[in-house]
Amino acid sequence: MALKALIFDVDGTLAETEETHRAALNATFREFDLPWEWDQPTYRRLLHVMGGKERLLHFIEFDGPDEAERGFDRLDELHAAKNRRYAASVREGAVKLRPGVERLIRQARAAGLKLAIATTTSAKNVEALLIATLGADGPALFDVIAAGDEAAAKKPAPDIYLLALERLGVDASEAIALEDTLHGLKSARAAGIRCVVTPSFYSDDQKFDGAASVFDNLGEPGAPARHIAGAGAGETIVSIGLLRSLVA
Repeated sequence: MALKALIFDVDGTLAETEETHRAALNATFREFDLPWEWDQPTYRRLLHVMGGKERLLHFIEFDGPDEAERGFDRLDELHAAKNRRYAASVREGAVKLRPGVERLIRQARAAGLKLAIATTTSAKNVEALLIATLGADGPALFDVIAAGDEAAAKKPAPDIYLLALERLGVDASEAIALEDTLHGLKSARAAGIRCVVTPSFYSDDQKFDGAASVFDNLGEPGAPARHIAGAGAGETIVSIGLLRSLVA
């Protein structure tokens, strides 16, 4: 079977975005006069709830802040304001792509592979990140962007990957997913897609059984990646050749 497509997650995979999301959330809480502050341990725990709005709702319902009712009534407004703040931070250069990401994207395009995004983050957040890090043509590098609430169920359900496959017009056996979390890995595998994992700051304590390969990042010439598990032992970058070998 030949490799035809790469499908990328966004937050934590393309870039270490989560601290920028957390800062935007805390600033938005202050803007709304809500006495909430998500520190890193709290945010790490809440990241197990997939989807930004779902994460806020979980916090409101189960962490029991005093202003729960007021926060719940303004959930959509709060989430939209946070996304605007996050997008502004991204446009100002707050987020950089992880090592090897741009290299692999551009090599894949040159090799004739299709590219897609499969993420629970909003399409506007994805577009802001791609433009800020890859230039004005960043979104056009991807044949498909499946994002936000387009899928009925969030990761680890396979819905967003199945949607990306359908839009790409490729079989699951012809694609490789790139993820950073266990939920993302489970989502890709449930869709029948082999998955390469590069753990991020907030997922470095997770186990990735079932991943085709695990590296600490995608690697750059002169800045080697560290192989952690699966295929690719001895490799210093995640290359198109390595990815092709995973579906051969």
